[in-house]
Amino acid sequence: MPKSKKPSPPAGALSGTATTGTAGNALDGHILRRIADALERLAPEPFPRPDLSAADAFVWHAEGARLVPVPHVNRVEMSLLKGIDRVRDTLMENTERFAKALPANNALLWGARGMGKSSLVKGAHAAVNSKLAAEDHLKLVEIHREDIEGLPDLMTLLRDSSHRFIVFCDDLSFDGDDTSFKSLKAVLEGGIEGRPDNVILYATSNRRHLMSRDMMENERSTAINPGEAVEEKVSLSDRFGLWLGFHRCSQDEYLAMVEGYVRHYRIPFNGDALRREALEWATTRGARSGRVAWQYIQDLAGRLGVQLSTARST
Repeated sequence: MPKSKKPSPPAGALSGTATTGTAGNALDGHILRRIADALERLAPEPFPRPDLSAADAFVWHAEGARLVPVPHVNRVEMSLLKGIDRVRDTLMENTERFAKALPANNALLWGARGMGKSSLVKGAHAAVNSKLAAEDHLKLVEIHREDIEGLPDLMTLLRDSSHRFIVFCDDLSFDGDDTSFKSLKAVLEGGIEGRPDNVILYATSNRRHLMSRDMMENERSTAINPGEAVEEKVSLSDRFGLWLGFHRCSQDEYLAMVEGYVRHYRIPFNGDALRREALEWATTRGARSGRVAWQYIQDLAGRLGVQLSTARST
């Protein structure tokens, strides 16, 4: 008995099915492309790669994650920094070791205002670079106090560079309710990534523990466990391997600063008259420091019509 044949599908049925599958695949691909485009628009922009050969110094702007080159750094020559010989030599030795890729410590320069803390950092950077080939120069990156929370992003940007960096924060301190210090703690020590091998941190502050004494006492008086309340913030300064203290200068050191500036800028004024005027200026300011000495020199040079060819700050 002959086998019965299955009825053939209507003409075009198979081709219709194939057409439907192709159209569906095309629709799915279009939807996936739209989703991918939307996710790409939502994703953060990759960090712009800075031209690190543009300068030896940069300023970090956390908003936009940008390194802005500084063609001319406002610095003072190391020879003009008086009364800080020990801390000067210590910071120079630490910076030279870092430049040679040897172990070196993060440094906290703390103490009396106007005694050359920030000037020493910038001066040490220039002095060490003067001994290196141009391609081996250290890069100085200044980060502002208000941008500390962007420090991890900066570390990400610098980590894979062939250059070595001093990240510098001037006048660093924290208020009682400020939590941005945790970003700095994680970078200094304790974070899962930590500080890159090609980065060292230098900071200046008027406070040894980066918070005022009255805030520390207030924490102790109001906390359930007074020791633990202060420990978290005090431990931040412990993460700096070098603590370099700056103290108020003596009268002789102050006069040496003034006379050093007079010689350097060739100001035609010296002797007893210079010392008498300089001491009177310090008395009216109620302080003796490198900054006060420089302010007197600016006044003296202006009165005598002498140009100060090299800008500086303390």
